[in-house]
Amino acid sequence: MKMLFAPLFVLSLMVNVAFGEDVKREITKVTGDVYRFQNKFHVNVFVITGDGVVVTDPINADAAAWLSAELLKMTDQPISHLVYSHSHGDHASGGSAYGPVPTIITHANAPESIDGVVPTDRFDDEFSFTQGSKTFELTYLGPGHGTDLIAMVIRPENVGFIVDAVSAKRLFYRDFPGANVDDWIKQVQKVRTLDFEIFVGGHGPVGVKSDVGDGLAYLEELRTAVLAGLKAGKSADDLSQEIMMEKYKDWGSYDQWRALNVQGMARHLQESGAVN
Repeated sequence: MKMLFAPLFVLSLMVNVAFGEDVKREITKVTGDVYRFQNKFHVNVFVITGDGVVVTDPINADAAAWLSAELLKMTDQPISHLVYSHSHGDHASGGSAYGPVPTIITHANAPESIDGVVPTDRFDDEFSFTQGSKTFELTYLGPGHGTDLIAMVIRPENVGFIVDAVSAKRLFYRDFPGANVDDWIKQVQKVRTLDFEIFVGGHGPVGVKSDVGDGLAYLEELRTAVLAGLKAGKSADDLSQEIMMEKYKDWGSYDQWRALNVQGMARHLQESGAVN
């Protein structure tokens, strides 16, 4: 097990590149031929397959251009596939900076064009493809955080790349903006059914499969606590001061997002009629 996960901690392809005080770009090897690219607070993965490079979310045009230049230093294999996790602008902008890509894959619910890039292939529930020595399994997660969110599992490395639905040891985004939180919980439940070992999220650190279960437990505990408080006649503001979720105080964004998570859950439960 130590040998399997050693690349997560000790193998780094290159030194961080800083652009100003708060922009960090870094490529690290996850395991095998799977690599993680971090651009400030956003993460994607790419895979050097032996017969082309499969890339994921461009993040933005500058990030995609930077990654494209670094790929030229790493391999002479061209980019063969671009797979979008979903179409939200903070992950999906700037895809044209990858240059011409023969195959561009999205979920069927994605827009006709994503920041000017037109997908070539769409799927409804599940889709897999093989490139070189690698197989990529794509699964639609259903509505919740967006309506076109998919998960990717890369084999034989058994790496899961899951964006925004859940992160390893990191609270959920702010107040679950624009989302049905019960649907979001179902997305995390769907991720938990997938077969993988290493978990690379669109934000936060690299984790393992059990981190998905921990994220689900957080959501379920938060929902139970907020619902009980609302049924007792307390306001969302009251609950945001009382429900501390202290078991998770060491997780990323705890100080910034805990109260917002409570307020967002309260809003959802009130709007959905669960309090009645």
